[in-house]
Amino acid sequence: MTFFNKLLLACLVSLMSLIPLTAAQAEMGDDGLHKASWMRDTFKDLGEDLQEATAEGKRLMVIIEQRGCIYCKKMHEEVFPRPEIADFIEKNFFVVQLNMFGDVEVTDFDGEALPEKDMVRKWGALFTPTLMFFPQEVSGDKPANQVAVVQMPGAFGRHTTFNLLNWVVEKGYEGEESFQKYHARKFAEQQQ
Repeated sequence: MTFFNKLLLACLVSLMSLIPLTAAQAEMGDDGLHKASWMRDTFKDLGEDLQEATAEGKRLMVIIEQRGCIYCKKMHEEVFPRPEIADFIEKNFFVVQLNMFGDVEVTDFDGEALPEKDMVRKWGALFTPTLMFFPQEVSGDKPANQVAVVQMPGAFGRHTTFNLLNWVVEKGYEGEESFQKYHARKFAEQQQ
């Protein structure tokens, strides 16, 4: 190996050490949606999913996605695989994925059962991805969009996403500090 090749190899090895390692990226399912390891395969009965999440000491999160969604791809390739985010989701959330245009039956908290596409329309979700977060207890007379403690429509960067996940786990929605103020405070800390 020539001196130049050795130098080039040393530079490449050095540069590779600067690239942060990330958790495994989500696989693509037969339905064209990303399948992360922390997603649950359930019967999509939100009342039952909430009970199971609570029994595990986790929060229920529903993620609405669609085939070919460039923003879903961004989240699954750039945000969710980051170790701190993937680990936090795995530890704290019970995640159920819905297909915005899917036909799998979903049972809402109010007992109504509809195909995914009709349920998403009932909830008024217009964007993918949309993340919906729920309290640990829900009465059975209201639909998911009315009992969600927060919804995140669209793709956001790692800090906004990570801070929102923490804000939900910390029940920030019950306190005086809005998410915007919480995020600004946490983001300032993360930049130090």
